[in-house]
Amino acid sequence: MSPLWSRRFWLLTSAALLALGATLSLGVWQLSRAAQKLALHSVIEQRMALPPIDAATLAAAPEPGALMHRRASLQGRWLPQHAVFLDNRQMRGLPGFFVLTPFQLEGSGAVLLVQRGWVQRNFVDRARLPAVATPAGVLVLQGRIAPPPSKLYEFQGAKGGAIRQNLDLAEFQTETGLALLPVSLLQTTGPADEGLLRDWPEPSLGNEKHYGYAFQWFGLSALIVILYVWFQIVRRRPS
Repeated sequence: MSPLWSRRFWLLTSAALLALGATLSLGVWQLSRAAQKLALHSVIEQRMALPPIDAATLAAAPEPGALMHRRASLQGRWLPQHAVFLDNRQMRGLPGFFVLTPFQLEGSGAVLLVQRGWVQRNFVDRARLPAVATPAGVLVLQGRIAPPPSKLYEFQGAKGGAIRQNLDLAEFQTETGLALLPVSLLQTTGPADEGLLRDWPEPSLGNEKHYGYAFQWFGLSALIVILYVWFQIVRRRPS
């Protein structure tokens, strides 16, 4: 083997080893991320299996986020004057509104933003709000503690009004003056005459994508090995 070929051989070998180590490390990291999310999903399932919390427990919690994904049975009253309709939200593959209404917890000044459900919008008059029955007086609400509604891309413009693209909890608290808790409630049951769908998806952490990424990185590792063996060993072997 000439010095030139010897130098090129070891350079390519070093580059292949570095690339192989990098791709294997990334694949292992993706698997570890998937394992972390599986453990977190197990914690979520354990929380959802616990007995429902009541309004007093939620209002008195020093860190309401620690109650995330817990089932809740809350007594209080609606504040329909602050209801918001989040636009371009889908359920069962149909576009419409997510209906959000603040809920005053009984026995405290705390207010919880409730994601009441989905309703189809009027496509003829897009500014027309759908009719959603909101009972008056004290009632008991069933649901599970959840993060505030996810945000979609929105263009610059007015963020106020009943119909909005997104809702920022801190800005909404300043706007309304309500003592909002930093979590929300996904309402799971309610009267049929409210006209709302509540087919909320189960909490998903997206660990499947980490398995997909790991497969891609390990596949790239295998490709590096195959190419190296072919070009550096098989092709260089004398006939």
